[in-house]
Amino acid sequence: MDDLFADAAGQLLQDQCTPRQVRAVEAGGSPAGLWRHLHEAGFADALTPEAQGGAGLGLAQVFGVWNLCGAHALPVPLAETMVARALLALAGVERPPGSIALAEGALQADGALHCAAVGMGRVADAVLVAHGGGWQLLGAARAASQAAAFCLDASLCWSAAEVAAAPKLPIALPAGLDLRTLQACIAAAQLAGALMNVFNRTLQYANERNQFGRPIGKFQAIQHQLAVMSEHVFAARMAAQLGCASQSVYPDRLRVAAAKARCSAAALAVAEAGHAIHGAIGFTEEYDLQLYTRRLHAWRQAAGSEAYWHDVAGAALVDGHEGCTLDLLRAATDIDC
Repeated sequence: MDDLFADAAGQLLQDQCTPRQVRAVEAGGSPAGLWRHLHEAGFADALTPEAQGGAGLGLAQVFGVWNLCGAHALPVPLAETMVARALLALAGVERPPGSIALAEGALQADGALHCAAVGMGRVADAVLVAHGGGWQLLGAARAASQAAAFCLDASLCWSAAEVAAAPKLPIALPAGLDLRTLQACIAAAQLAGALMNVFNRTLQYANERNQFGRPIGKFQAIQHQLAVMSEHVFAARMAAQLGCASQSVYPDRLRVAAAKARCSAAALAVAEAGHAIHGAIGFTEEYDLQLYTRRLHAWRQAAGSEAYWHDVAGAALVDGHEGCTLDLLRAATDIDC
């Protein structure tokens, strides 16, 4: 089922999410057409329970789709919308038709709500915000927006009147789970896809680019860089898949910690090696490589970098476990869900 789901997503993204279309959205073009195709194909409700009109899948079944979102540099928050719509459905809340970003917010003294660097905040229709007062669903167009480091992200601020008009939502996450963990789970899966794309592009370039009468991929120094890249890429993919090893919308926090830490660490190494092998052309705006390496750097920081999640994993090992550390590692990596 999950392979068929990912295959369908791959065919749609291959047709509708080309580098040219990604550039158009990044330049300010509307993502409405792309989102319509995704929504009509039923991907937005993949995690929504069947009783509420969804496919009733778990994270393990949608990992392949999230991986492809990263591999294709999808410029709309599909993965975030899947999670948001599932949370809304489980809470018995009506789901809006558009795309939904996820964000942690801070209530201001005057009653306004501020969200810093909302992932895909510039292109989302709505934002599901968790803050000290609970959860609220707010229209993105109603917020004051400021540009963030990544071109599709935005810092959003809603007025006190907008916050007061939006009802509090009865969303409750399992004990030990928070919104950042859900966001990190998504980011790890998308990082894994983008990492694989950068590696494949770099491998192809090394086999096609000739220097001194032969492909540069024949030189030992380049082969060593490619070997290191492949180690990072495939380790990150396995870690990200482990982070999504759940039959529901709720991941295991320790697994997500390992996944996000490994994928974020790989992002730096793979982006560096990819650009080094491509040389000067890899840094040009016209060349597609930068569409993916920019996302590697953005998603590396999203929902916490490797340093943050190493601390989470370390705290679980030191503070939250009695007995042999090996037993904890075995339990955390057991993917029989």
